[in-house]
Amino acid sequence: MAKKADLLEEAKKLKLDVTEKNTIAEIEAAIASSKIKVVSDKEEAHDKEVVVERKAEVAKAGKRSEKAAHVAEEKAEKEARKEAHDTTPQGDNEAHMKQGPAPVTRPKAERRGKKYRELAKKIETGKAYSLAEAVKLAAETSPSKFDASIEVHAVLGVDPRQADQNIRTTVALPHGTGKTVRVAAFVPVDEIEAAKKAGADILGEEEIMKLLDKEKLDFDVLVATPQLMPKLGKYARLLGPRGLMPNPKSGTVATNVAKAVKEAKGGKVEYRVDKQAIVHLAIGKVSFGADKLTENAQTFFDSLQSVKPSSLKNAYIVSTHVTSTMGPGIKIEL
Repeated sequence: MAKKADLLEEAKKLKLDVTEKNTIAEIEAAIASSKIKVVSDKEEAHDKEVVVERKAEVAKAGKRSEKAAHVAEEKAEKEARKEAHDTTPQGDNEAHMKQGPAPVTRPKAERRGKKYRELAKKIETGKAYSLAEAVKLAAETSPSKFDASIEVHAVLGVDPRQADQNIRTTVALPHGTGKTVRVAAFVPVDEIEAAKKAGADILGEEEIMKLLDKEKLDFDVLVATPQLMPKLGKYARLLGPRGLMPNPKSGTVATNVAKAVKEAKGGKVEYRVDKQAIVHLAIGKVSFGADKLTENAQTFFDSLQSVKPSSLKNAYIVSTHVTSTMGPGIKIEL
């Protein structure tokens, strides 16, 4: 009984809810549980004090910030793995490595339409055709329901960054391009009549300036006389990026405006090399027939040869292909 009295006294000090009705074992269990809780509370309080002290030492920003400390720890771990030659994937990399194989992309030819694939069978892979054969085949392999254009693409061995190798000129195709060309003639009053007879669609100085002020470009080619060119200076940002600014090299700045208008309406087109040293030009429509298309293509290649830079030491024409708007490409024998 003396032991039970002592235990009750100790439980009373710990403020435990026990009475004489409880057995000695129950009182001892209550006392032990109370002591464990006290120890746990003390450890938790100690941990909180450590965190508070650490936060007090860490600055809000800079080299002593919490973020900087975290980065430094990650860097130290990385260096340790590096020294230990540990190449085990970390974090998300492990999940990434468990992914399946990369998807297989089908060849471009298989992703084409059924009609395109059928027509492409007419072209022998790796074969270079003569100009006449290639043009005829391009017209035959056009999958479009509309009257598609026939295009020539020539890869040149020039450097477009060099001024003397930046190919830019015009060519008058014998049978035109098949497109309706709207020509605007920026000419003084005394030349309006001559330009009108030549076939100009929009005439006169004031009429064209009104359209440009409203940024309405209802024309494909703009022809101007040299004396009126200064008046177009303020529209350079509007016309330049669209390739509509008159230029002596393209024949759109001329003293004989009537002749320039006739050439523009009759099939005179400008071509130039792009940044990848490639020249692209539409030489007509499928409806032209093989003979007319071949004549236009031959005229283009003759023009291209005539502007070969004298300083060029490498091959001038590297490769050429002909194709319809949506058809397969056909290599031309050089």
